[in-house]
Amino acid sequence: MNNTDEKFYSRADAVIDLVNDQAADTDRGKVSASLMFATARFNSFVSAYKAVSPEDLASGKEEIVEYFVSEYRMMLTENLDDYIANFEKYTSASN
Repeated sequence: MNNTDEKFYSRADAVIDLVNDQAADTDRGKVSASLMFATARFNSFVSAYKAVSPEDLASGKEEIVEYFVSEYRMMLTENLDDYIANFEKYTSASN
């Protein structure tokens, strides 16, 4: 991943720890759906915070969506490739 700061992975790990705790007694798919909703909500907040007006936010909506979808696609692809390469290592303890 390009342009990450020194705390990028520690912030991500903190969120992963939280969702792993939630997944201990809730279906993983439900936890995943909640996490995706939270990510969409926070990214909407970040985008709105940068806008100067509702019209500004609306005019940039397609570009904002494209940016976040593109970034998610890249991150998901990288992580799936990692899981493919390390499948047994990553899944043996959690099955």
